[in-house]
Amino acid sequence: MQKLKYAAKLATAENTALPFAVYTSLKEQTILNVPIVKPLLVFVLDGCKKLGANGDVRCVNGRFVFLSNGTKIDMRNIAESDEYFALLIEFDYTDFNCLHQKAVNINAAPYFLGEITPLLEGTLQQFIEWAAIAPAELWHIRRQELLQTLFHLGYTQVCSIAGAPSLSAKVHAIISTDLTYDWTMDVITQKLAMSESTIRRKLTAEGTSLQAVKDSARLSFGLHQVQSTFQPINHIAEQCGYLSQSRFTNKFKQLFGVTPTALRKTRLSD
Repeated sequence: MQKLKYAAKLATAENTALPFAVYTSLKEQTILNVPIVKPLLVFVLDGCKKLGANGDVRCVNGRFVFLSNGTKIDMRNIAESDEYFALLIEFDYTDFNCLHQKAVNINAAPYFLGEITPLLEGTLQQFIEWAAIAPAELWHIRRQELLQTLFHLGYTQVCSIAGAPSLSAKVHAIISTDLTYDWTMDVITQKLAMSESTIRRKLTAEGTSLQAVKDSARLSFGLHQVQSTFQPINHIAEQCGYLSQSRFTNKFKQLFGVTPTALRKTRLSD
């Protein structure tokens, strides 16, 4: 896994847009209610990730976990001998079109675990190195290659890991295009070509609301920035559309059970 870690660190050091993210920590992290808006593939290259309220799902160094969209999950990232180091790849729904002729299990679990085999490690190594020079318009090609590789290795669950995007996910995607914009229901109805009553009814049926989706979109981005950069927290708050750092901090802790400052400290040596 060391070769993969080195390649990922080298690529992310350039501070350019990439089709993957790297999360690291030197101390244990506990984060609640993490929203998985799009299918998310997490490769643990050092340390251990535990998922669920009781940490029942355990993904250790040298393994991966593929999380389905539309879920919220509690997680613990545990640094072991050196650190916690994970590489995350978020997939678009259209990436799964390459598997459209494969069998689909409608009763699929919201996640599955697997081993980073030599074939998968080589595919991932190419993905990392290629991403540093490839334009964003081509990223989907290598994401699909990863999906095909997983299927070839016998992980047929990959065909069912991407559920149809919910209405809240569609609203989340709209809000994410500009987190600082004041997204009103009127604007959302125009974007989706749906009536306000229909949107409210469907969001309620999904157990959420427009305000909750706004908070989720903004705070999810904030979580990503806290985990993958060392930008000042007040700058991250501004990017997320919050006028004050204290407001951002309060909302962040309400959702994730930890303040952004406390989470950031887990990535810093004493």
